[in-house]
Amino acid sequence: MADPPGEKGTQDGTVSDARLEQFTGYLMKRAFNVVQSDLARVLEPFGLRMLSFSTLIVVIDNPDITQTQLAQALSVERSNIVVVLDALEEAGLLNRNPVPRNRRAYALRATLAGQRLAEKARRAVAEHEARLFGTLSAEEHAVLRGALSSLKSAAV
Repeated sequence: MADPPGEKGTQDGTVSDARLEQFTGYLMKRAFNVVQSDLARVLEPFGLRMLSFSTLIVVIDNPDITQTQLAQALSVERSNIVVVLDALEEAGLLNRNPVPRNRRAYALRATLAGQRLAEKARRAVAEHEARLFGTLSAEEHAVLRGALSSLKSAAV
């Protein structure tokens, strides 16, 4: 029996992506999907998402960072980071303070509530990473992190 139009695949209904798996970028994207999905589940009880968690951590580590610097550090569009900052500020997790001598810039600082929430979330994210990457040996994990760091540094 022939597959109905638009329903091509293997006999058992699975679809092969074997030819795509020859591409490292494709494998990275598939692996990232697994990491991102699990991370979303881990951060949800804290009312955070990957970008809001990352934002809080960078602000905590860099008090008085500007919105522009934050967007650059996280490699996101400035307009996208503003939406995240609005939500974090509304939740009482960070403050925007005017930068002296630059009326258009704001210095960002996490509130005490933001610092406490970020630390709880950080511990949950560390457990998430230990669980996901726990199948790798310490050496394999170090090689993976090194390779990803090299790619990040080489980004054009």
